[in-house]
Amino acid sequence: MVYSVSKVNAYIKNMFMQDFVLNKISVEGEVSNCTYANSNHIYFTIKDEGGTLSAVMFAGQRGGLSFDMKRGQKVVVTGTISCYEKEGRYQLYANKIEEAGKGDLYEKYLELKEKLEDMGMFDQIYKKEIPKFVQSIGVATAQTGAVINDIQNVSYRRNPYVRIVLAPCLVQGDAAAKSIISAIKKLDKMNLDVLIVGRGGGSIEDLYCFNDEELAKTIFNAKTPIISAVGHETDFTIADFVADLRAPTPSAAAEIANFIYNDYMYTLDVYNRKLTEQVERKIDYVKRDLDMLLIKLNTLSPQIRIREQKQKLENFAKILENSFKSNLENKKIELANLGKRLDTVSPIKRLSGGYAYISDNKNNKVLSAESLKPEDELNIYFSDGKVRAKVL
Repeated sequence: MVYSVSKVNAYIKNMFMQDFVLNKISVEGEVSNCTYANSNHIYFTIKDEGGTLSAVMFAGQRGGLSFDMKRGQKVVVTGTISCYEKEGRYQLYANKIEEAGKGDLYEKYLELKEKLEDMGMFDQIYKKEIPKFVQSIGVATAQTGAVINDIQNVSYRRNPYVRIVLAPCLVQGDAAAKSIISAIKKLDKMNLDVLIVGRGGGSIEDLYCFNDEELAKTIFNAKTPIISAVGHETDFTIADFVADLRAPTPSAAAEIANFIYNDYMYTLDVYNRKLTEQVERKIDYVKRDLDMLLIKLNTLSPQIRIREQKQKLENFAKILENSFKSNLENKKIELANLGKRLDTVSPIKRLSGGYAYISDNKNNKVLSAESLKPEDELNIYFSDGKVRAKVL
């Protein structure tokens, strides 16, 4: 005989209802995945080292809860275990919840947190700054799933030229911590700008690999800035505290890591235009100053002064030349006048009038006949020549 799904689920629910133990049962465990819905229902999970059990406390039963229930608390939940027919899932319907103390996992978490905090591993002075203009991002997370897709989508939307390097690793389970450590060390050797380490949320046990001491030390000692993106808005892991920056989700980590390329290019263009305008303005100022200096230089230029002196020299030369010519003309006139005067007293002119000039053989003037003796030799000068004579 073949049964429908709904009939099978109804049959199973009827079996739960007929079980005396399950109709009123108290279960002790650690609270995980606690959610207060808008309807005032509380959805949560209780767990121990061997398993988990889904539970719900409806709004009408809230009187059975006298404290603010949070993840990690150890509680005793009293209620009924039944089947939720729509999903074929059994769960604990709580009508009373009592606090039994904090769970073991949470106690270990607090103990490690206190230890590492005392070592100074959470101190802000050791936090590396996330580069403003990231060009390469390393991602340590699962190879498939929403996390890497969200990081890639957000990153490429903000900066289509960013380089993303994935180091696949386990992010849940006993071997996850070592796998994450290996991925971080691998990426840290690649000289990337920033690393994103995380997963897409989960219960405290799902995220407990991020509360590993060796993982915390690896993140602390990495030379590359690390963003922790475990995926919980309110709850923090040890990795969140020791990382250089904590993001509530992988998508938020991608937004933090990447600058918006188009905004950057727009800003760059604005700065380029401003710089060009300032340079052109500066060039105009310099040209103006240069023109003024050229004018000043021209007024003080040695060449101009040389030209001026040369012009003065030429003027002086002309003045001197004119003065020389004038003096020469005056001297010519004076000479002509002297010539005329000389001509009037010139012996040659007198000689040409029938006179002669007589000197002895020693060229001494002979002024009288009495000074002569016979046989004296004489020089007789006429206007047209000289003759020699002897006194008889």
